[in-house]
Amino acid sequence: MAFQTLMVQGTTSDAGKSTLVTALCRYFYQQGISVAPFKPQNMALNSAVTADGGEIGRAQAVQAAACGLAPHTDMNPVLLKPSSDQTAQVIIHGKAINHQQAKTYHAYKKVAMQAVLDSYHRLTAQYDRIIVEGAGSPAEINLRDNDIANMGFAEQVDCPVILIADIDKGGVFAHLVGTLALLSPTEQARIVGFVINRFRGDIDLLTSGLTWLEQKTGKPVLAVLPYLQDLYIEPEDAIAVKKTSSTQQNALNVVVIALPHIGNHTDFDPLRLHPAVNLAFVRDVKQLPAVDLLILPGSKSVRDDLAWLRQQGWEEVIKRHLRYGGKVLGICGGFQMLGQTINDPHGIESAAGSTNGLGLLTMNTTFHFEKCLHQREGRLLLGDVPIAGYEIHAGITTGTALKKPVLQFSDGMEGAISEDNLIMGTYLHGLFDLPAACNALLHWAGSQQAQAIDYAALKEAGINLLAHTLTQQFDFAKLNQACAAWAVKSA
Repeated sequence: MAFQTLMVQGTTSDAGKSTLVTALCRYFYQQGISVAPFKPQNMALNSAVTADGGEIGRAQAVQAAACGLAPHTDMNPVLLKPSSDQTAQVIIHGKAINHQQAKTYHAYKKVAMQAVLDSYHRLTAQYDRIIVEGAGSPAEINLRDNDIANMGFAEQVDCPVILIADIDKGGVFAHLVGTLALLSPTEQARIVGFVINRFRGDIDLLTSGLTWLEQKTGKPVLAVLPYLQDLYIEPEDAIAVKKTSSTQQNALNVVVIALPHIGNHTDFDPLRLHPAVNLAFVRDVKQLPAVDLLILPGSKSVRDDLAWLRQQGWEEVIKRHLRYGGKVLGICGGFQMLGQTINDPHGIESAAGSTNGLGLLTMNTTFHFEKCLHQREGRLLLGDVPIAGYEIHAGITTGTALKKPVLQFSDGMEGAISEDNLIMGTYLHGLFDLPAACNALLHWAGSQQAQAIDYAALKEAGINLLAHTLTQQFDFAKLNQACAAWAVKSA
């Protein structure tokens, strides 16, 4: 083969790196090639639990599925979960080690690089092809020293790189040529081609620009990928904040409070895609639409987000919603907020201390150093239907509210539902993923229309659509030629 490792880097964040890596993974998997995804360093609040009991970026879990694999911590050895504008929790090989300031982590990257290389070498020993995703842009000059996410990694392992840019943002030729110009000569040499993403319009009108780009840079354009209107693929981190409106009568109105440190918002994608649900992520309490089900989502900084929630006036809104018979659901950090106290004696998430919860469920939460990281399968007691998901949390919750649980697993019960049946809470992410569980939960919330989507099938269809698009638009012969030529020059 022309290459074992191929890296995708982008001119900007959200250029399409994750999507292209997913597409390449599924394409090679369909060709019968043993392939695995890899992202040296990810910064995201949207994470997934692996089969080996660790935590990685959700995009790498999606890419693993594209390869027909269970997600593994080696696929994303360094994960950063921001807890403030200048601080992030550092997760190495799936386990949280500490919180670090940006300056401290910049120096720590020399240590993190060894973890990256250890994982990379384990993957190359197991798989014939590794598709690597970069982070942000390689042209971020202020981050070049000790870089482990883009060209620093590519140079270390000596792999070819594809550069992708989003034409929908505008300025695509400036993005590509400008990024290339800001790289060092050896970095420029390992760029083997360009991909232009999210194109819509008449391709003939783009041809002269493509010719100019290839002549200007000496690099081939490997693909112009179309804007896929009907594509669904789990986002790496961005929230689809646009309200989704159902055309059906008596649709259920669901509002997710858009906390500053909201985590794992893909919990709500099955609702966003549900034909009988109006879903909105709302931050400003003054813009609250009609609501039947109000959801407190997961949070990376629970006590800070609870303080923000109170400052914004959400506490009174929640209690008024309950007085009028509305339903409230808390997931993970949102579940913890429903209790009486949240205690962080060791400063696990933020400054050490305790915070009064909303007092809606008789329970208390205390944070511990060791995170609970579990993939889960069991039964939703509402309707006695199967449910599956995962847990990621540092808090341990106790109290009499747990005597009326929501879920049953092989090792015990989990969650709580209030005596008046208006308030529910659980640590389980992925509550709505299975159709039967989604239907039962929406029925509890007041919906009479049991028609949940097959979320797993929808995700598979999205990945297959990406791979099918590559077969039509991507010039793999040109990629192999460019990689072969680069390998000769770099030998």
